[in-house]
Amino acid sequence: MTALLERAREAADRIEAVERRGLHAVLAFDRTVLLEQAANLDAARPDGALRGLVIGVKDNIATLEYPTTCGSRILEGYRSPYQATAIKRLKQAGALIACKTNLDEVGMGSSTEHSAFGRTRHPEQPDLVPGGSSGGSAALVAAGAVDAALGSETGGSVRQPAAFCGIVGIKPTYGRVSRYGLVAFGSSLDQIGVCGRDVQTAADRPPLEFPEFPKDLTGFTIGVPQEYFPDDLDAGMRAGCERAIARMREAGATIKQVALPHTGLAIPTYYILAPAEASSNLARYDGVRYGPRHTPPEGDVQGMYRATRGGGFGPEVRRRIIVGTYVLSAGYYDAYYRKALRARWLIAQDFETVF
Repeated sequence: MTALLERAREAADRIEAVERRGLHAVLAFDRTVLLEQAANLDAARPDGALRGLVIGVKDNIATLEYPTTCGSRILEGYRSPYQATAIKRLKQAGALIACKTNLDEVGMGSSTEHSAFGRTRHPEQPDLVPGGSSGGSAALVAAGAVDAALGSETGGSVRQPAAFCGIVGIKPTYGRVSRYGLVAFGSSLDQIGVCGRDVQTAADRPPLEFPEFPKDLTGFTIGVPQEYFPDDLDAGMRAGCERAIARMREAGATIKQVALPHTGLAIPTYYILAPAEASSNLARYDGVRYGPRHTPPEGDVQGMYRATRGGGFGPEVRRRIIVGTYVLSAGYYDAYYRKALRARWLIAQDFETVF
């Protein structure tokens, strides 16, 4: 057995062992599929930068090897006819796609308790949540079953579970990673990200024109937003940030207090814009093209739509669809949606002003 096949076999053993513990971080896994990928990679012998890296994939990212359910009954058993660009790029670099990971249904949630297929548990303290919505990806990495895992983020869904599980989570700049093959939730916010055991595993190679930071940070000015340090900030988080600031100051950087005055608008703005976009994006799941169809006794089309969507979506998704439909309605579009767009612009302008 080659080193690559042995690596794949060991990863399969770890994934199965983690799931036997009741972590429930995985929605789809097949040992044979993983070993076949390793054998094919061995035969092709590509010299990719990620050769042999074992990757989990959040189950709202399209793969050919496994179904893509989004943690929802509405897509139960659905197999995509194509794979996401991010998956294609990983394979080209020599990575092994190991499994599909659990998530809050359609990415809506922050605890991975809202999956239609059961909650994911924290790998160290099973009575706690791993965060979400990419909780399955974060938990699987933290448990040591895979080297890294793809997640997606619309409003904290990579970085928050990474923090809960004590690993590294990165949300790339919007547009940096292709969204092709990512099931849409809030299209103007969605971004594929990565969970890794450490910074080196999670980080992308910087663009060629972007120099490495020197150890001496003399000449660099680093802003510290005062709004990010509220009185009720967790003491451990505050201490960790203050240590990082102190190290940068010791390395020669100038630390400057800055203001982002519209930070307080971020969450209410998100909870208007994201459900509005979800209301539009999820309208396609009607029982005609995707997933199981529920036909009521009366048999009319409108009844079929209601039964399919009511039975296919969980309560959290239904709640957000209702909110989104409400703020997009003619009577409330200006009062809510248009104002949220304005608030989003103000938040962005804060950053433009600071930089």
